[in-house]
Amino acid sequence: MVAKGISRELIVQAALDLLDEEGIDGVTARALANRLGVRAPALYWHMSNKQEILDEMGTEIRRRVAARLEAESDVQGWHDQLAVFARALRAEYLAHRNGARTFAGTKLTDPDVLRAQEQWLARWVDSGLAVEDGVAAAQLVTAFVVGFVIDEQERGAERRYLLAEPDPSSVAEVPLVREAGQHLFTDRDQRFERYLDMVLTGIGVRLSGESA
Repeated sequence: MVAKGISRELIVQAALDLLDEEGIDGVTARALANRLGVRAPALYWHMSNKQEILDEMGTEIRRRVAARLEAESDVQGWHDQLAVFARALRAEYLAHRNGARTFAGTKLTDPDVLRAQEQWLARWVDSGLAVEDGVAAAQLVTAFVVGFVIDEQERGAERRYLLAEPDPSSVAEVPLVREAGQHLFTDRDQRFERYLDMVLTGIGVRLSGESA
């Protein structure tokens, strides 16, 4: 018997709303039940524990990423398609509080997401890219996006990589470090695009070398 009035979809949306308002520690069975107007045991007809809730939340994010990719299905070539994927993943992570830290590593629960991935891999294989190389490239880009977004969400506008109250003499001793620090606080979107291009260029060089 399934508890009436709620569904997995409603639970996931309520969990995402709680995440945005309270952070990951606020996503509890009791808080979800209160938000949905049911008793906590009713949730366990749908999801047995918090990790399962997180997996469903992460899967919903990947559905939204897949939808973004489908909207740009005319993009050709693995390089540009991976760039589209990276931008879509970053946008969806940024849409939620601590999104990258919360959703990275969660398990997929929807086979439709796998079917969407199959289509992209098929295009890459048709263009001559080996499945192993395609998977490695996608995993590397994913790791880059996760790390970049965690850093920008956790650090925000704070200059944590610089001394809070630097002594003028100590700053004078490290002019290159001081200059490097300024580059950390340029426009985030510009930095993301520059770093992504470096990652994709490196992948391209590596794959070209292997096929030579």
